Amino acid sequence: MRILHTSDWHLGRSDAEHSLIEDQRFFIDAIIDIIIEKNVDAVIVAGDVFDRAVASTEAIKLYDDAMRRMCIELKKQVLVIAGNHDGAARLSSCKELLSAAGLHVCGALTAQPQKVEFDDAEIYLLPWITEEKVKSVYPEQAEEIGSLEDAYRVVTARMREAFAPGKRHIVAAHAFITKAETSKSDLAAEIGLATQVGAGVFDGFDYAALGHIHKPQDVGENARYSGTPMPYSFGKEETQQKSVTLIDTADMAREIVPLPLLHKRATLTGTMDALLAAPCDEETRNGYVKLVITDRYADAEASAALRAVYPNLLEFSGLTFDDTNASITLTAQELEEMETDPTEVFRRFCAEVIDMEPDERLTDLFRAALAAPQEEDA
Repeated sequence: MRILHTSDWHLGRSDAEHSLIEDQRFFIDAIIDIIIEKNVDAVIVAGDVFDRAVASTEAIKLYDDAMRRMCIELKKQVLVIAGNHDGAARLSSCKELLSAAGLHVCGALTAQPQKVEFDDAEIYLLPWITEEKVKSVYPEQAEEIGSLEDAYRVVTARMREAFAPGKRHIVAAHAFITKAETSKSDLAAEIGLATQVGAGVFDGFDYAALGHIHKPQDVGENARYSGTPMPYSFGKEETQQKSVTLIDTADMAREIVPLPLLHKRATLTGTMDALLAAPCDEETRNGYVKLVITDRYADAEASAALRAVYPNLLEFSGLTFDDTNASITLTAQELEEMETDPTEVFRRFCAEVIDMEPDERLTDLFRAALAAPQEEDA
């Protein structure tokens, strides 16, 4: 059988208040096309389906539509686990009913290993876990668990005990494997370095279909992150080829299938005049752009001029007020707030010039000074 491994859709995510829902609809369409073209039998979504526990209405609608197309229209088996961003209880509601339709959802760890069986393979489902969760599920082994890695070893040992002989054994997990390369959008993972575990916890499995880290990469001989289907940050992700991974259980061969992007990401650096001349191709200019200006401040006037050239400008960096060798980065949303709210300009000035956030007293004084000329005119 052929299995498609994807993860970290983060449906409902926005960037600088810019909705990414159309980009997400685009990559779901691309995944559907791959399922058809490659004659895929089953799909693994290895966690972080949504960007937050309480997902937006449009994110839920997009997820429902994707699952309907895969399970009902294409009659494929889809296996979904909860990641740290997902609301596990919400994601797995009506799981028995959904399973009958071909959608197998695992929101929380249970004492009995959760798996889906196929003719020549069985896929174990391991959602995001904590030490405390594993201790509560396996209280008789609580004393053996002194770290998160211990917790994973207890859980995967139970799975190996349930292995059916003569089949391929695959695990879908949402975990942070040691030495996995992170990106800027992996902020939650980088903050939680204590959640790292060694790839050896998945020894004995023919393949570990991992989610959580956004760069597509192998982490050991039998484990791989499929990565996000689209870039969610500037920097490293700009150069990453986003993809899904296909696994053939006949010989466990893997195929990396690239995913197209509705908008590419790019960081452009130069003088104001050079950037206004758009020294890039049309795809880049119309994509999601971060601009770094080397010869002037990041202000609303510069932002307006540049946004006329770069319609999807998301971040804007320019010189600080007091140091021509330093820069300040603003999102498009912050620039709009500065343009309409003078106190935001004042706050930014204090942060850059005197290295402090203005307290309520200073802010009130600024507002009073701002109002004084208007009162005199009146």
